[in-house]
Amino acid sequence: MKQEVILVLDCGATNVRAIAVDRQGNIVARAATPNASELATENTAWHQWSLEAILQRFADCCQTLSAQLPACQIRGITVTTFGVDGALVDEHGKLLYPIISWKCPRTATVMNNISHMMTPQRLQEISGVGAFSFNTLYKLLWLKKNHPHLPEQAHAWLFISSLINHRLTGEFTTDITMAGTSQLLDIHQRDFSPEILQAAGLPRRLFPRLVEAGEKIGTLQSDIARRLGLPAGIPVISAGHDTQFALFGAGAQQDEPVLSSGTWEILMVRSSRVDTPLLSQYPGSTGELDSQRGLTNPGMQWLASGVLEWVRKLLWTPETPWQTLIDEARAIPAGADGVKMHSDLLTNAQAGWQGVSLTSTRGHLYRAALESLTAQLRQNLLTLEKIGQFRATELLLVGGGSRNALWNQIKADTLGIPIKVLDDAETTVAGAAMFAWFGVGEFTSPEQARAQVRYQYRYFYPQTESELIEGV
Repeated sequence: MKQEVILVLDCGATNVRAIAVDRQGNIVARAATPNASELATENTAWHQWSLEAILQRFADCCQTLSAQLPACQIRGITVTTFGVDGALVDEHGKLLYPIISWKCPRTATVMNNISHMMTPQRLQEISGVGAFSFNTLYKLLWLKKNHPHLPEQAHAWLFISSLINHRLTGEFTTDITMAGTSQLLDIHQRDFSPEILQAAGLPRRLFPRLVEAGEKIGTLQSDIARRLGLPAGIPVISAGHDTQFALFGAGAQQDEPVLSSGTWEILMVRSSRVDTPLLSQYPGSTGELDSQRGLTNPGMQWLASGVLEWVRKLLWTPETPWQTLIDEARAIPAGADGVKMHSDLLTNAQAGWQGVSLTSTRGHLYRAALESLTAQLRQNLLTLEKIGQFRATELLLVGGGSRNALWNQIKADTLGIPIKVLDDAETTVAGAAMFAWFGVGEFTSPEQARAQVRYQYRYFYPQTESELIEGV
């Protein structure tokens, strides 16, 4: 009897991957190839995505995967991607203009002038989404200004996951979690906002039917099936924005905050209550639709490991193992002997260290950076508790930053709650697969699918001063 799997097609900014996942959330096989945006011909400072290149990368991955899956039956296919990006298409799904990448600077001016259309505060009160220059709204306004005939002629706007789903099935749809990143939705109504669309001069007809995560979009068509090296007729199930499926795939329960720690730290929670007027008062805040109805994902984000990488380059060599930095900082007591750092390098002109003396070492400076970033986390968690109207009893930690045990302990000590670390890095893939297993009828709900997964966590508990002394 063949082993049954879900095939997750994951389009990331740096890698395109095809990953087969069984009912228990275990990865059976995987294949990956690098992904990258391209420079635009109009302006070499601009960035865009090639849909054909992405599809070919998926084809290469699926062809590789086929050799690893001779004894498997693919029950369903689902697609996850980064948010906000997409393109205007004609009635056949052909792109009318290239996909503008979230890395492209051309829309920054649009965001800076958005108050002529609607105040940024009002936009966030309705949509939940913060003022980020890569938002879908700004892309469409840029196209409307610079290529005014395109929105008029277009059959639809398709987010990048829906572009891929259209190529797989021929169906025009909008993944709800992708729409939730656009700054075009009414986050409370879970539909496109008439007020925002009217202010932007965008017709509702541009956005095809919304599909919930786990909903069947269609079946794999024969032409693309041949290109992927897969059987035609496989059900294609809706997923969407990777962040939402990472939250679900990490095992996060309602009102359990999750910190994804990498170059940026992104703190989010699955909440049934979100105060969007309050959300709009905090720079760097955002609110997106959860993978499940009735829940939203308010969050905060800030530069984190990017700061630590800068410290490493400044005081060590870029090739120095992270463990060397950690060991030197571990020898320094909490408080770094009075050395403090203002780590907000993006917005604080006074960022840097204070309290440095002739006895300070680079270990002091690195420890001060860890403590400063953790202080940011503490303040942002307090803010998120107000916005989401919950009280954190523990923090679920995922991502590359979770491998820094010293930093994890500092977080536990500073927050005064346990830090719960999930070692499995494939939370997005696992979450998308759970919804797909539900979508093909294997489980009665995504939660039932998730209940089959055996999560393994490591815990870091707050230590008292006496415990710290005893451990020295």
